[in-house]
Amino acid sequence: MSEQIVARHWLAHITPKAAPALATTTVLALARIWNANGAEHSLGNAVLMTVLSLGAAGAGACASVGHAGDSTIAGTAFAASGALAFAGVAGYADGLPLPLLLWSVATAGAYGLAARYWRTDRRERVAHERHVSERREERTHVERVETIRGTTQIEVARTGAAYAESLAAALTARAALPGFDPKALTAAGLPELPGVDSSKERD
Repeated sequence: MSEQIVARHWLAHITPKAAPALATTTVLALARIWNANGAEHSLGNAVLMTVLSLGAAGAGACASVGHAGDSTIAGTAFAASGALAFAGVAGYADGLPLPLLLWSVATAGAYGLAARYWRTDRRERVAHERHVSERREERTHVERVETIRGTTQIEVARTGAAYAESLAAALTARAALPGFDPKALTAAGLPELPGVDSSKERD
């Protein structure tokens, strides 16, 4: 079971890295199939791909102009323009050297563009993980401080209760001593002790 999880994790990491090469290879394969089915030296097909490529490039330029420009749409349009131009040349050419040369250039360009987005995504992911880690550490610190404060309050309450019990026991033991006279203590200037029964004072 663990081996399947590791394999899925490895594929999840390697698939985005292979996407640019897969895309350009797919375009090359489709263009060569198109070449074998009548696109070789076909002026009409070449003009069609040129118009489509220019249209996609124009759409990308329009999408990237102004403050409301969308970089994602612009990048997609420019990528489509390059793919159409690459497919047109690869379909029109009669040999493999030129299509392979264009495939290598297109693949390098695709990886160059993708690397920028990968770096941005990596920076955002690292920043998010750092923020989450800082929040977790702050929360842990607050919980630790609250735990210490609660424990301190409990210990203070226990100490106060123990002191009250000890004082009550001492007062009870002192009142039970023979010859104890609270009036004599009061006459000597000492404060009146609590918990002393007035009936005992009269006796």
